[in-house]
Amino acid sequence: QVQLVESGGGLVQAGGSLRLSCAASGSIFSKNAMGWYRQPPGKERELVALITTGGTTNYADSVKGRFTISRDNAKNTVLLQMNSLKPEDTAVYYCNLRQRQGVNAYDYWGQGTQVTVSS
Repeated sequence: QVQLVESGGGLVQAGGSLRLSCAASGSIFSKNAMGWYRQPPGKERELVALITTGGTTNYADSVKGRFTISRDNAKNTVLLQMNSLKPEDTAVYYCNLRQRQGVNAYDYWGQGTQVTVSS
């Protein structure tokens, strides 16, 4: 099993910044992808950004140029630096770790942290 603990959400004005962090523990494979998803009110969960142990990143178009994801493989932590925040970034943000064993993929989720951006 893998446990994910998130921190760093909160309330910020439009144009401001927040940084989310997530620490993973447990049975973590040497190769995995960690990332952030978000679920706005009344909408489905969507990918924000992810990063692999090799450093490959993927961002949602809506956050490119504003958000930066990074990780520390030795500490199994992932950070999401969010700049130039907009009201539409308001959502519950979830940390995710995905790792594969053979043909099976396993997803683990954090408890979620609220990000609210006021206009």
